[in-house]
Amino acid sequence: MLIALLLPSIIFLGIVFGFPLLSYLWLSLHANSVLTSFRSIFNGWANWNRFIHDYRYWQDFLQTIRFSVASVGIELLLGLIIALILHRPMKFRGWIRSSSLIPWALPTTVMALGWRWIFNSPFGPIDQFTTALGAQSLNILGNPSTAWIATVYSDVWKTTPFVALILLAGLQSIPADLYEACRLEGASASSCFRRITLPLLVPYIGLAAMFRLAQAFGVFDLIQVMTGGGPASSTESIALYAYLNALRFLDFGYGATIIIGSFILLSILVASCWFFVHLFNRKRSIIITK
Repeated sequence: MLIALLLPSIIFLGIVFGFPLLSYLWLSLHANSVLTSFRSIFNGWANWNRFIHDYRYWQDFLQTIRFSVASVGIELLLGLIIALILHRPMKFRGWIRSSSLIPWALPTTVMALGWRWIFNSPFGPIDQFTTALGAQSLNILGNPSTAWIATVYSDVWKTTPFVALILLAGLQSIPADLYEACRLEGASASSCFRRITLPLLVPYIGLAAMFRLAQAFGVFDLIQVMTGGGPASSTESIALYAYLNALRFLDFGYGATIIIGSFILLSILVASCWFFVHLFNRKRSIIITK
């Protein structure tokens, strides 16, 4: 009965996600570019051989992982703090909660244009301020060591409210009776947070992390608008590299290979994380039972 109820959704997801993936997989085994007059010509594993030995792709892969881990980690921490603040009784709480979602509601392109202007050298407000103090230009977006930090900062500013919203929903689902019983037994506020709040928030933290990691791993518009992948490809993401190959260099076969290869790598990464988490929980349960 359950399978019958889920069958329409499974078929819909299969059509929406399965068909494009199969199309990309087929295209990854063909040459389709300006050189072939945009005709698909079977070339075996040539695209995949190029993909495996593509130094620029693996550099972008590591940069995308770095961006995703840094951005999502900071968002989870700040989102939890903001959710705890918004959960407390306060004056104008409804208005404050609504206004906190404004960064998340802004279109990413508009937000990225604003941050590109803020970090601009020498006309941005940050450089104008440092120049007025007599210091040298920071050149934030022109320095590979600081440009990726600027993109992480911008992403955190925009999507932290989304994480806070999910965690706030989790906080509101926790019964108040648990906190009352905890306080009656003489536990401190930090002990109640550690023993009640965090364990019951774990599913919501996992949900927020899953959504944000998927979005961060496929980041495109933020990087394209703020830095264009520069300087010297130091902020280039996998999605941007696939876009450049497919729509700028007009190599659709290799662009499809990048997409399928990234999907496979992401699946392996998620499966590995799930395996280690499952193994850790199993060992912890064995230790507790002993």
